[in-house]
Amino acid sequence: MLGFAVDDESRRDRTRSDLERDFLALCRRHRLPPPEVNVRIGRHLVDFLWRERRFIVETDSYLYHRGEQAFQEDRDRDLKLKRLGYEVLRLSEQQVNEEPDDVAEVLVSTLGCGA
Repeated sequence: MLGFAVDDESRRDRTRSDLERDFLALCRRHRLPPPEVNVRIGRHLVDFLWRERRFIVETDSYLYHRGEQAFQEDRDRDLKLKRLGYEVLRLSEQQVNEEPDDVAEVLVSTLGCGA
C-alpha cells in the first residue's frame, strides 16, 4: 500500500504536510486565532479557513504546485472561492519559513486581531 506515515500531531491538527504544520506553528507563535484546517468549501478542500472572516490561506510548496496545470488549477480555485465570497491568500513555502514576521503582519491586518 502506498502512502505516508501520519504522526500523532498530524492526526490531531488535521495537517497533511510539513508546510501546513509550519504554518500552524507560525499562527501559534504570533498568537493568531486558530484556523480550521483542511476543510471543504463546496467541492474545494482548503488548507486553512477563518470562517467568520471568510478568509482562506493556501500554502504551496514548489514540489506540488509547479507547472502550468497546477498554476492554472490554483487560479481557477481562487476565482471560484472569490465568487463564493472568500478572500484567498496564497503563500509559498519560502514565505512561511523565511518571512514569518511579514506573513504574520498581513494575517493580523486581514483578520483584524492584535497579535
